[in-house]
Amino acid sequence: KAFSNPEDARAHVGKGEENKKYLKTDPDVERVRRCHQNDLENIVPFIGIGLLYAMTGPDLSSALLHFRTFAVSRIFHSIAYLLPLPQPGRGGSWLIGMGVTISMAYRVLKTGMYL
Repeated sequence: KAFSNPEDARAHVGKGEENKKYLKTDPDVERVRRCHQNDLENIVPFIGIGLLYAMTGPDLSSALLHFRTFAVSRIFHSIAYLLPLPQPGRGGSWLIGMGVTISMAYRVLKTGMYL
């Protein structure tokens, strides 16, 4: 048994020094957790902005370019995070994904505010 939270160890093992030996962190598990957290921090805003972007009526080719570019950049980012590949691979893929999100947000603001 291994637990990452002290309260979980206490619930299963009991109080005292005995539960401390069950508290463990694994570098591979932490890497996957950070990768998942990074995906949530980037994909959730993209989905919201992507829905608004789709409602602005963009050209199909432009929308496909944005969505496909973001998907490929996030897939590469996750692979680069998990393997781990040397920088600037992961940073570059994050920058591409963020650029796509900003581009779509600009289109939403431009259409909504008639810029």
